Amino acid sequence: MSTSRDNGPASTDPGRVDPAVLRMAITLIVGALGVVFDTTILSVALNDLATELGAPLSTIQWVSTGYLLAVFITIPLAGWAQSRLGGRRLWGVALGGFLAGSILSALAWNAGSLIAFRIVQGLAGGIMMPLLYTLLMQAAKGRNIGKVMAVITVPTALGPILGPVLGGLVLHLADWRWLFLINIPCCLIGMWLTRRNLPDDRPAPDQPRVRLDAVGLLLLCPGSAALLYGLSRVDGSTGFASAQVIVPLVAGLALVSGFTFRALTRASAPLVDVRMFRHRSVASSSTLLFLGGISLFGSMMLLPLYFQQVRGATPLDAGLLLIPQGVGALVARGLAGRYMDRVGPRPVALVAFVFVAASTVPFAFVTADTSEILLMAALFIRGTALGAAMIAPMGAAFVGLEHEEIPDASMITRVAQQIGGAAGVALLLVILQQNLGDARTPLALANGFDHAFWWSVALAAAAVPLCLLLPRLPAPATPADSTARESSKSMGPTAP
Repeated sequence: MSTSRDNGPASTDPGRVDPAVLRMAITLIVGALGVVFDTTILSVALNDLATELGAPLSTIQWVSTGYLLAVFITIPLAGWAQSRLGGRRLWGVALGGFLAGSILSALAWNAGSLIAFRIVQGLAGGIMMPLLYTLLMQAAKGRNIGKVMAVITVPTALGPILGPVLGGLVLHLADWRWLFLINIPCCLIGMWLTRRNLPDDRPAPDQPRVRLDAVGLLLLCPGSAALLYGLSRVDGSTGFASAQVIVPLVAGLALVSGFTFRALTRASAPLVDVRMFRHRSVASSSTLLFLGGISLFGSMMLLPLYFQQVRGATPLDAGLLLIPQGVGALVARGLAGRYMDRVGPRPVALVAFVFVAASTVPFAFVTADTSEILLMAALFIRGTALGAAMIAPMGAAFVGLEHEEIPDASMITRVAQQIGGAAGVALLLVILQQNLGDARTPLALANGFDHAFWWSVALAAAAVPLCLLLPRLPAPATPADSTARESSKSMGPTAP
């Protein structure tokens, strides 16, 4: 059972985020910065890595793909590991593993060693991201969810947007090894803050231990990884109709289906409780995060390619042109969080996805001569809408859940967003390459991008009616309500 100092004093102002929760949020965000940016920082560095390490692009792309596969393997373990070690110890162990992986990646001597060390990073990162959301949602205890999500989703929203900018800047000033060395300060400061600010929530010696669902692990982790692998192998010429895509996708679906059936019929706790989908909050939020992942990551593939292939921008220039979208996402944090606490996630998500679709429309009409000012204005609006579109379903997923259900909801929503991102990149890449064909002139290239952007508009628009399924936020909990609720039941094994 956790101690009384676990979450600090509750705020007496129901509209104000508990200072102890804010300290925890800052601590976790600092430690997670490297993980957030590492997912996308290499997107502009693959050509440099291929040259420096003397390997073809088909091999070097595994520097990113291997990382994502490793992330998928460990995401389902986060809840079980937290129940065994406690949140603070697990966060420290994962942060130390990410630091080790970063140092080793910077010391890599060839493509094979770099891929292996990136997998070490991914294994640690897969634990950290769902744990970040779990610890903060547990500490907030249902109060001011919008404001809390506005704080902790800043880096996760900006990572895909600012990652390519940071990568281009590093390569402009130094060599590729600094792409990993810049993680060291974040990790070291994060470790110090962890010991200082996170509560000691180790389970009591006499507390029942949660057993690892080993069979579920052997079904879900390889199944999720196979799905992502299959999506990563989609080729523009053959699309999804090739053995290298179909075989892992079918195998992944079979394994995940087997896990789902077993989890639904298992008496004891499964690795991930898929029965969480009986909660409308989890089911609707996961669907929207899947579509949001398509919109976010799919566009992050299309936009840099458009700027480079049609407008002749360098990797650094392409990254800099995306800054308005990042600024818009930053602006959205406070606005979306404030209105979500005031009117609930449903109207916020509805308006946000409408603007995501509308602000993508200008890119479907782009030519090589389209004004950059117009495009950057559209990117600012799009970034603001995307930021709000991520906050609303992420916060809504935890509405009405019990304390011990939060880790499962955190993992499910995280996986939904990541698979959506992988599916979006694969789908839009196939559409783009099939429409580009042998295009060489700027006009022909722009016409090819038009089709891909129209698909991006349609996918964002498909999320609009689904926003109506999001729950309404309950009335804000008062400190008295929270105290009575906590005293009426014992804390679960994953309590902070």
